[in-house]
This record gives sequence, C-alpha cells and structure tokens, in this order.
Amino acid sequence: MPTPAPAIEAVELTKTYGKMVHALTGLSFTVEPGIVFGLLGPNGAGKSTTVRILTTLSRPDSGEARVCGLDVVRHPERVRRLIGYVSQKPGFDPMATGLENLVLQGRVHGASARDARSRAAGLLERFGLAAAGRRLTGTWSGGMQRKLDVAMGLMHRPRVLFLDEPTTGLDPEARMELWAEIARLARQDGLTVLLTTHYLEEADHLAARLAIVDAGRVVASGTPDQLKSELGGDTIRAGLARQSDVLRARALLETVAGVGSVVAEGGALQARVADGPGTLPTVLAALNHAGIELASVGVARPSLDDVYLHHAGRSFGEADRVAVAA
Repeated sequence: MPTPAPAIEAVELTKTYGKMVHALTGLSFTVEPGIVFGLLGPNGAGKSTTVRILTTLSRPDSGEARVCGLDVVRHPERVRRLIGYVSQKPGFDPMATGLENLVLQGRVHGASARDARSRAAGLLERFGLAAAGRRLTGTWSGGMQRKLDVAMGLMHRPRVLFLDEPTTGLDPEARMELWAEIARLARQDGLTVLLTTHYLEEADHLAARLAIVDAGRVVASGTPDQLKSELGGDTIRAGLARQSDVLRARALLETVAGVGSVVAEGGALQARVADGPGTLPTVLAALNHAGIELASVGVARPSLDDVYLHHAGRSFGEADRVAVAA
C-alpha cells in the first residue's frame, strides 16, 4: 500500500524581519496526515512565524512550504480552502452569539444559510456549548470562548487545522477539556492538526509527533517517547540552599565520576547521569564534603525539558525567560 503524501511540508524555511530579527533560519519538518503534530518551543523560537507562512499569511524569504501537496506561495487561495486557522488572539465577535459567530464563519466560506446553521448547531453540541449558543460570547468564560475559536476554524470542514498556542491563559480544567477535543479531532475525524505550544506537558500529552524549535530551526523531531528514550540515563536535579554556591557546585559536579553535562539554572543544577540512583550518593557526598547545602534533590527519567536542554544547550525555562526579557 503506498505511503500517503505528507499533509504539511516545510523545507529550509527562512524569514528575517528588518535586519536583525532572524525568525526562521532553515526550518524543516514533515507532518503525516491524520495526526496531532506539535511545534514545541519557547516564546520567540519561530513557531508563530512558521504557522503564518503555512497558512499563507506571510511569505518566506527562502525555502518551500506545502500543505496537502500545494505550494503555499504559488497556490495560496487553494491552500486556504483546505485549512482552518486558530490564532493566539480571539477571532470571535463578543457582541454576537455563539451561533451567530459560527454561522457567519460558515457563510464567509460559501456555505448556504441552512447548511451553516446546521453545521454551527452540530459544533456547538460537540464542544459542549449548545446551552450557551444564543448568549453573547462576550459573557462566556475563557475556556468556552477558546472552544468557540476552534469550532470556528472547523466550520468549513478543513483537512488541516492550525492551532497557535490554543490553551494559553486557560485554567487547568479548561485546558484539559480542550486537549480532549483536539485529540478527538485527529483520532475520530482523521483531521491533521498542527499545534504550536510552549507547554512541555501539552506537547507530551497531545502530540503523536513533534518538532522542537529553537532560534528558528528544528533541533530535534520524533515522537515524545522516542526523543526522551534517545537520551538514556537520568537527570539529577539539585536545588541549592544558597544561590551563591551555584558556580562552585557546578564545577564540583562536573568532576564526579558518572556525571555528564551539568546545567545551572537560577539556584538549581541539572546533571545528566547514566545511573541516577547509583550516582546520587556520590553526588551528595561530594556536595556535603564541600560544605554546599541542598534545599532539594531528586532523580528523574528524561523529560522533554531534558531533550530541549540536550539539543539546544539550555533549559526550556531559561530560553523562555530570555525571550520574554528580550
């Protein structure tokens, strides 16, 4: 049986804003049809720029991008008919009802009034919004409004749905509800979903495959489990009682047998080791002998943060803080 063509292809995309901001620096990835694919990276990594190119809202400086086999630069109108796009910012009219918002979206895409109302009613029911469908959306909760944004992106039955940071600002319960619906879109409807996120847990939970993006390029790709298992070993995380001890503790741990890379972040250290339980007593003894007090310590299997650290040379949290500060 022939392998299905990719739903999304990005090949060596570059994009520069002005003379200094290099948003994309040769970004490449491929998305198989019918899965949730995650673009994971800190703020400023290039995720939103990538989505804007793939949804025909921006043009790359160089490289190629295809959606459902169509070049997004040469055939933007054809691409737009095949995709749904939910941006970070709300797309609904707060002075209209949920039903009115959805019907308008359907009509914009060429549906008849009857078909638009039927489709809108079905989506309101699917997302648990039917009871509020005739209320002004400005009175809805944040979680309900975000579900409406996603429903609007589905009104014309797209083959590929782009979700740009869909759960930012939602409380944990609303986030879990939206996660469940996103997973169903791929599992039950066969829809291809490209999800950008800076939440490690979200990417781990939802994405069948993901690409980790840093400084405008993909630094690692695969399934979450593959990426974590490739690292092997464990991570020892040690929180220091005195932040002034960080540099001394880091230099010390780098000399301990069995310890690989050591990264300092704030008042804590993360050390990659082959055997966490076996190496931990030696680490504790070395720190104790040097008079370095610990506030906390633990051993964990590799996480997506460890994957990012391994490939980008800094922790995910540190990259996010640097981006926000800039």
